[in-house]
Order: sequence, then C-alpha cells, then structure tokens
Amino acid sequence: MIFRKATEKDIEKVAEVYADIHTCEEKGITCCGWTRGVYPSIEVAQKSFERDDLFVCELDGEIAGTAIINKIQLEEYKIAPWLYEADDDRVMVLHTFAISSKAARKGLGRKFVEFYEQYALSEGCDVLRMDTSYKNSIARAMYKKLGYREADIVDCTFNGMPEVRLVLLEKKLSLLH
Repeated sequence: MIFRKATEKDIEKVAEVYADIHTCEEKGITCCGWTRGVYPSIEVAQKSFERDDLFVCELDGEIAGTAIINKIQLEEYKIAPWLYEADDDRVMVLHTFAISSKAARKGLGRKFVEFYEQYALSEGCDVLRMDTSYKNSIARAMYKKLGYREADIVDCTFNGMPEVRLVLLEKKLSLLH
C-alpha cells in the first residue's frame, strides 16, 4: 500500500474511482451523497492535481483510493462551532475522499486517514477538519472510531448538489516540537 501525491497520469484513474462510487450509489450499495455529472468529476481531479493537492493510494499497482488534502476550508466551515479553534495555517482539510469498491473492507479508509493525519503533522497542522454527507453512515462511523468529533450539521448546496446535510468533523493532534 503506497500513499503519494498524484501524477498527471493518475487523473483518469482517480476519475474511475469517482465513477465507481457513483455507480455504487446509483445501485444502492453505498450512500455517500455524491451525484454523477455534478460532483465529483474528472474536472475536480484535474483542478486538484493542478493545485498539487491530489493524493492517491496504490494497492497492488492500482489506484484504490483518492483524496484532496489541503488547507482550503469551505464556506460552510466558517460558521461552524468548532471546539478546536486555530489559525488557517494550522488547519488541514480532507476533501473528496473515496475508496474504490474493489478495495472496500480492507482497512484502506482507516489507513488513508492515518496518512492524512501524518501529512498534516508534517506540514505543521495540528487541527484536522473534513466533511461528509449526513447519510454516509459508514464514513461517519469510521471517523468516530478514529477520534473525529462531529462539530455541526449544515444544510447547504454543496458543490452544485442542492439540499445536502453536511456533517462537519474535526480532530486535534499533538504537534511535537
């Protein structure tokens, strides 16, 4: 299992992971709250690659998971009652996190979140934030097990998807000096 920044040739594979999640959502296998043709798309992966914040996980030589990791906080984050207040330069955010259905139930999600936490620390960030759909019970349960606190639930239009109940999560890490 290898976690790394995506290369340009990974963009198509990341889009395939998004398509896989959309298919699983449409078949009722998962419930993450994404909408095919709206969010996420290959354009999301491309823009993230251009910002240098697109990450992938390789498993047996294939892209099995992806996430966008950066310090960009969504507008919805500005009104949240965060327990862990911090200057923006100390906050790392996990966006558009997806694990391919072919790699599901292998602990990859947990390991990707652990990678995110270590990456945040390496960048001097001790406050972690992320969001997920209210109806994504699998992700919410995993985040809770990993020590994330649900700070708020916000009703909004999210990345072009109307009527989303967005769960905002946070966690505080210890920076070792």
